[in-house]
Parts: sequence; structure tokens; C-alpha cells
Amino acid sequence: MMKGQQGEIARRYKAHTGRKTTYILSGIFLLFVMMVFSISIGPVDIPPLDVIQTLAGQSVSTRMDSIIWNIRLPQVLTAIVAGAGLAISGVVMQSILRNPLGSPFTLGISNAAAFGAAFSVMVLGTGATHSSVGDAVVISNPYTTTIVAFVFALLVTVIILAFSRIRGVTPEIMILVGVAMGSLFSAGTMFLQYFADDVQLASMVFWTFGDVARASWQELGLITAIVLVSIIYFTLERWKYNAIDAGDETAKGLGVNVEKVRIRGMMCASLVTAIIVAFLGVIGFVGLICPHMARRIIGDDHRFLITGSLITGSLLLLCADTAARVMLEPYQLPVAVLTSFLGAPTFIYLILGGRRI
Repeated sequence: MMKGQQGEIARRYKAHTGRKTTYILSGIFLLFVMMVFSISIGPVDIPPLDVIQTLAGQSVSTRMDSIIWNIRLPQVLTAIVAGAGLAISGVVMQSILRNPLGSPFTLGISNAAAFGAAFSVMVLGTGATHSSVGDAVVISNPYTTTIVAFVFALLVTVIILAFSRIRGVTPEIMILVGVAMGSLFSAGTMFLQYFADDVQLASMVFWTFGDVARASWQELGLITAIVLVSIIYFTLERWKYNAIDAGDETAKGLGVNVEKVRIRGMMCASLVTAIIVAFLGVIGFVGLICPHMARRIIGDDHRFLITGSLITGSLLLLCADTAARVMLEPYQLPVAVLTSFLGAPTFIYLILGGRRI
């Protein structure tokens, strides 16, 4: 190959990766702008410049400081972190299962984690139930609740992985298994609700509506720690996910231990899903559609797709939460209601949009 041709290939490759980097940096900037905007609007409007000044440590007023630091900032950051966690879990599941419909929601993992959290709260007594809207369920023992939610999420993960090892099982069958598991654990949650008293029943039904407003700084810290560790792990494994996308045999030929990568990836994604569901409830479609939205812009290379997906997930959940807060003021819709309304038609559009998802 001539030296000029090598230079042209290198130039094109640099331009190709440069466009992807530009999209990611633009997404980060847009996320920051949306974060400031989300903090500024609500029953009490706060000018964006005052928000930036307060976040920079310069107090505007005691009242504004209390609203920003104690109410709106935890909610906004929870939406960002939860959106990133669900999106990155979805993109990893779609890769290691080689199934474009893979996500914590469609595979039944979210419903299993929700059943585990409900079981922990109502049977093991790790949560206190109230009748007020603001604190329908308060997790008094977050570690036990998360562990129980993770155990049930892991159970569904093991079942799905076991089916994936059966010869002749197609991706469609694996999705159907996930749907069946989701239905089973949804029935289990209803079974617990049937034996609950009136206050517990009302509280648990409200809790199943995914809502980022219920997380305090303590819950946010725990969710952030798990999501951050998972992001680091998935990023380190990005080359292996690229190899698996080419097929199991190709990946094994490149020295990738496919089974080990698959099991560890599903376990890590299940843990992220479990902790988000344990504190926030079930938030559907974020883990399903955000990876596909990122693929439309960035492509299938996990070096960029993982980062692009988590930014897309953060943006989507933050925008949905902001809209849910203001569309019916002074009432606030649970964000899961809005993500489901937006997620279904968006996913149908992605399917019918003329490209293979």
C-alpha cells in the first residue's frame, strides 16, 4: 500500500472518530444545560444564573440554597445516574446476548428486582410504609433490600443464560423467556399486595411507579457508587463486546472467554438494575431504546457506544423527569409513566424507521 493511501486512510479514520467524539462532547454539554434548566423550573422558579452561582458555592439566599441542595439537585442527579445505569445495562445485555431487544425491562430483570424489593420491604421489614405521597415507602435498610432485589434479578439472569446455552435457541425465544419471567414476578408482586393492608397496598402500588424524586443524598450515593463501578468495568471490557458482536466463534478465535464475559456482564447489569429498582421502582424502556438511539448516531463500536448510550440515557430520563414535574403542576407525575408513554412509540419508530436495530 502506498504511503499516500495510508495517509488518506488515517485521515478518514481520524475524521470518523472525531465525529463520534464531537457527538459525545455535545451530549455532555447538552446534559449540563438540561441539568441547570431542570433545577431552575418548578413551583418556585429560580433563574439559571442563580442556579449556577449556587452550584459554584456562592449563596444566593437561604431559601434558594435549601430548594436547590435539598430538593431539586438530588432529584436531578438521581435521574442522570439512573438513566446512565439503565442505558448502559441495556447496551451490554444487547451485546453479550446478541439480541437487539435485550434490556432489564424486556428480559424481566426489572420485574424480578421489583418483586425482591417488595418482598424485602413487606415481609422482611426493611422498609417503612406511609400514606403520604412524598414518602410512600422509606427504605430503612437499603443494603438488605438491594441484596434481596439482586438475588431475584440474578435468578432471572441465570435462567436466561441457561436458555442461551441450549442449542438452537434463538434470540426471539430468549426474549419470550424474559417476558414469561417478567409476568411471573409481576404476579408475585400482586400476590404480596393482596395480603397487604390498605396503607401498605396504596404505598406499594405507588412505589412500583418508578420515580426519581424519592431518592435522598444517601440513596443517590449508593446508586452512584454501583453505577460508576459498572461503567468502569463495562468500559474496560469494551473490546470484548466488539468481538462478541462478530459472533461467539470469532470472539473465541480472538482469545475472548465468551461465557465468562457473558456471565460477568449479566451479573453486573443485574446489580445495576436491582439497586435502581430497589430505590426508584420500575422505569421502563430507558435501557431498551437509548442504546438504539445512540447507535443511530455513533454506530456499533463499543469504544464510543457505551459512553454515548449512558449520556443518551441520562438525557432522556432527565428530560422525562423535568416534563413530569411541570406538566401537571402542582402535581408531579412519576417519571416511569412518561418514559412508558414516550418509549413505546419511539421504539416502534426505530423498528419501522428503515434501519435494522
